[in-house]
Amino acid sequence: MINSICILRLSAIGDVTHVIPVVLSLQEQLPGVSITWVIGKVEAKLIGDLPGVEFIIFDKKAGRQGYADLRKQMKGRQFDALLHMQVAFRANLAAALIPAKIKVGYDKARSKDLHSLFINRRIKPAPQQHVRDCLASFLEPLELRPAPPAWHIPLSEDDHKFAHQRLAADRQNLVISPCASHILRNWPADRYAQLADHAIEAHGMKVILVGSPAPFEAAYCAAIEGAMKHKAHNICGKDTLKQLTALMTHADLIVAPDTGPAHIGSAVGTDVLGLFAASNPNRSGPYQSLAWCVNKYPEALQQFTGKTVAEARWGAKAEFEGAMELIAVSDAVAMLDKWHQAQRS
Repeated sequence: MINSICILRLSAIGDVTHVIPVVLSLQEQLPGVSITWVIGKVEAKLIGDLPGVEFIIFDKKAGRQGYADLRKQMKGRQFDALLHMQVAFRANLAAALIPAKIKVGYDKARSKDLHSLFINRRIKPAPQQHVRDCLASFLEPLELRPAPPAWHIPLSEDDHKFAHQRLAADRQNLVISPCASHILRNWPADRYAQLADHAIEAHGMKVILVGSPAPFEAAYCAAIEGAMKHKAHNICGKDTLKQLTALMTHADLIVAPDTGPAHIGSAVGTDVLGLFAASNPNRSGPYQSLAWCVNKYPEALQQFTGKTVAEARWGAKAEFEGAMELIAVSDAVAMLDKWHQAQRS
């Protein structure tokens, strides 16, 4: 009988959104189950108020103190099961501090950094699986159904108000979140500018630029804004994760590379025009918008590694200088036009 479960998934934003369906499915399949989630500090700002879940924040920047704090919070506790969803040595050390009878982890092919030493049950091997479906399968070793793709991110009235004050009520809204955590996943700023201008000229859309307060992202959004012929509404660094989620909830379309906000947008049901060359959208793209992704990953992989998608390891990156430049402005414009036509039909 499973009465208490601990989830260990610290980061990143996109992966954390994929765990939400797991929580919702647990609550549906095991009414009354006690759920504790050990999560990263930034990620908790997005979903740390998910109903029915106890959140324990693990600050990876705290070093040894972070582990000491986790050990203290786990003292005297015993979970029926741990879902060890993070393959990283740092996460393994955290998993060792979480007392649980059953410890579910990845299959051998997806295990690394001694992950296998910290688990006693595995998910089934599944070649060429999307990350969301992989995390959903963590329920199967507990003899539960895999989590269906359903999301809920709590938002306040103020969050919705923030969004409505920045979105146009008389035309479609395009949110551009241009920056990924890895710069080699970023599309050139001048190409974003050309796509944004096309959205305004051809479709009368309002363009909103978003990003974190990080200096690099602020500079990137400023570069896009400066290269545009038309005016964009640049709020980079001026919103919280919750406000961003609300903005994406009420927007019509999001443009983004392989980055957390793309997954937030998909989670709230808004279409995402994904820009992919450095990574495989079929593994890590916006789950509900794979049809709207510009996919130059096969070409990038072939050009920079000499391998086809079938020959390469599933999940292999093509994070090379010039990979994202394989996506032409015309590719993104064509996808935007296709999306717009679909809205009219």
